[in-house]
Amino acid sequence: MILFFGTRPGKPETKKLFHSTCPYCQQKGSLTAITIKNYFHIFWIKLFKISSHTTIECSHCKRGYYENEFTEEMNTELSK
Repeated sequence: MILFFGTRPGKPETKKLFHSTCPYCQQKGSLTAITIKNYFHIFWIKLFKISSHTTIECSHCKRGYYENEFTEEMNTELSK
């Protein structure tokens, strides 16, 4: 019997942060959050989420921010 199992990322979820300001270029409403979740699967059927990570990118200056670099303003808008 052959058993296919492993991990794979799900579809990225994007969310525009309209009320947050980029700490680098000070542009308001130019940030986009991208969340990617990794799932455990058997026979390509997702069973449960293993991990997730979020990054934020500014569309004006192209600066990227990892989760440990988020400001309080970014965190409050992401939790909404």
